[in-house]
Amino acid sequence: MQTLIRYYGFSLAFSAVCLALAVWYGWASTGTLVATLGILWIVLVLSILEVSLSFDNAVVNATVLREMDPVWQKRFLTWGILIAVFGMRIIFPIAIVAIAAGLGPVDAITLSLNSPDEYQRIVSSAHIGIAGFGGAFLAMVGLSFFFDSDKEVHWIGALERTIGRFSTVPAVEIGLVLALIYGVSTLLEMEDANTFLTAGVLGLLTYIGVNALGALIEQHEAKKRATGAMVRSGLGGFLYLEVLDASFSFDGVIGAFALSNNMIIIALGLSVGAIFVRSITIHLVQTGTLAQYRYLEHGAFWAIIVLGAIMLLSARYHIPETITGLIGATLIALSFWWSVRHNRREGSERIDLNDVPAS
Repeated sequence: MQTLIRYYGFSLAFSAVCLALAVWYGWASTGTLVATLGILWIVLVLSILEVSLSFDNAVVNATVLREMDPVWQKRFLTWGILIAVFGMRIIFPIAIVAIAAGLGPVDAITLSLNSPDEYQRIVSSAHIGIAGFGGAFLAMVGLSFFFDSDKEVHWIGALERTIGRFSTVPAVEIGLVLALIYGVSTLLEMEDANTFLTAGVLGLLTYIGVNALGALIEQHEAKKRATGAMVRSGLGGFLYLEVLDASFSFDGVIGAFALSNNMIIIALGLSVGAIFVRSITIHLVQTGTLAQYRYLEHGAFWAIIVLGAIMLLSARYHIPETITGLIGATLIALSFWWSVRHNRREGSERIDLNDVPAS
């Protein structure tokens, strides 16, 4: 119980506030108990959906965060909350409407509150570009983890070792993502295909640019360390995590319109999920869970590859968000179980060795 309160106390309190706001908004806008309970239920379902879609995000966040300076860890877990909750769940959909419809921010907010159907239509019309950008970025994140010649631990052994053999081929993962982007674009109408290709290439360039910036910062810090200077920067990792967070948020924001087209209801539900993802990230980093369960990262990165592929394919085919969430949860659950099984075997081997009498 103490562990639950320590890591998830703020998330639980934040959830209670959001649910209370949902009740207040439902009663104020409808005046009926049935409608208010309906709004409360949608907010609850949205929050659960967001957590299920983003658990792999928390694992990957923890993977990057454990290598970052504690100062930048704290900044990501504080500033990052503001960006994730207010930036992606509230400002991002409004920005899409403002750009797509040529409106100002105030007019876009007014449209979202007074004409939710039109607001939903405009946001949904941007899905092809979002699918191209987010899918390309996530696919690169996942593939880069496995196309690593230095990776020694393998979960799906035969497949991951085969992938590793091609890791020495320059930019092989970029070629694979470009091929997938082009393949999906051939299934689209000409105008949509151009939008999709442009967004996909921008997603690739963003991934390359963020990693390049991180590499430059690391080189600069290495020179400072050589002279004995204090180094406290994790800006590259921070930017990488923020773009990664945004890419993970795309499907949740777009998918939320399947349950409601009300901006306030969507923001309340997704914000609860976003806060819980941060709590899970903190829990994983501070307890060293990733080190204890050696295949958990593998499951998360396989889930990212699947999510990236699904986002790209969603430009042509409708794939329910529940399926995406279930696939990701299943992969992570399997990797967790595999890790537990490995730990038990390792423990048994140590016991057996200890039982052997000294010669």
